[in-house]
Amino acid sequence: MALPRLRAGIGKPAAVLAALTLLLAACGDDDGDSASTGGGQTKLTVAALPLTDSAALYIARDRGLFKKEGLDVTIQPVQQSIQALPALAKGQVDVIASANYVTFLQADEKGTLDVRILAEGVRVAPHMMDVLVAKDAEKSGIRSVADLAGKKVAVNILNNIQSLTLNAILDAQGVGRPVYRQIPFPQMGPALERNQVDAVHAVEPFDSAIQGELKAKVLLDGGSAPVQSLPISGYVTTQKFASGHAKEAAAFRRAIEAASKIAAQDPNAVRQELPKYTKVTADQAKSIGLPAYPTSTDVAQLRRLTELMKKQGLLKKDIDPATLLVK
Repeated sequence: MALPRLRAGIGKPAAVLAALTLLLAACGDDDGDSASTGGGQTKLTVAALPLTDSAALYIARDRGLFKKEGLDVTIQPVQQSIQALPALAKGQVDVIASANYVTFLQADEKGTLDVRILAEGVRVAPHMMDVLVAKDAEKSGIRSVADLAGKKVAVNILNNIQSLTLNAILDAQGVGRPVYRQIPFPQMGPALERNQVDAVHAVEPFDSAIQGELKAKVLLDGGSAPVQSLPISGYVTTQKFASGHAKEAAAFRRAIEAASKIAAQDPNAVRQELPKYTKVTADQAKSIGLPAYPTSTDVAQLRRLTELMKKQGLLKKDIDPATLLVK
């Protein structure tokens, strides 16, 4: 069964990659930056995933918060934040929104990218992501979380935030870990229906869509202890951009934090925004589980993430997240 109504066009990796390729080609091989000034405003290019994580970005755009700060922001959609990493490294995009922290902290450690965090994006909240199983999962022996041990679970990217958080939850409950399979979010529903995997770890809005279309069942809340309120994505840039455009970086952060405050205080603002950039219908947006939108960056919370990454082998060295923050 297809999931035709949700996020039309996002389930086409080739098209997204082609769009990104055109972006890179248009920018050439220059290692400069895309920020420019025109008409009294500084133009910035921001790569973003069409997920709930990016809601503050679109609120800031649509409510004029960027313009108030003297910024003219162009949003470049991508399917995975890692797709925009080469463009960020070359200065062909200035910021990546909803950037998966795990990917970018690893890139920083490896020296692939000199990462700086402009602002937090979202933190884990109840049912913003769930482990889903087929409606007849009992037939395949999955009746409880303990039954996931050794089973095939789909995640969007291997060795990343989904497996990191799920492993932490399972370890805390004293049960075995599954075997992970990399399947893009838009393809998780079909994979579950065809029995290619035993479960999927889906984020919103795919979470609700899979439940609605396939009658899939929630086996586990992906926001369970001990990962409650864990930072999972943010607005990242490079040290070169942050130091060379300190005024613009500060302005961008102020706009995002103002938008995040709106999102945190008024979830309906997010629900009204989602259909504009995710292809979620207004009805679907009413029931989607939203993440938490922090209004400022908390080093202690970020340290929880880096320590968990180190514990699970996703970082080789200790990282002090305070050194990565744009002041």
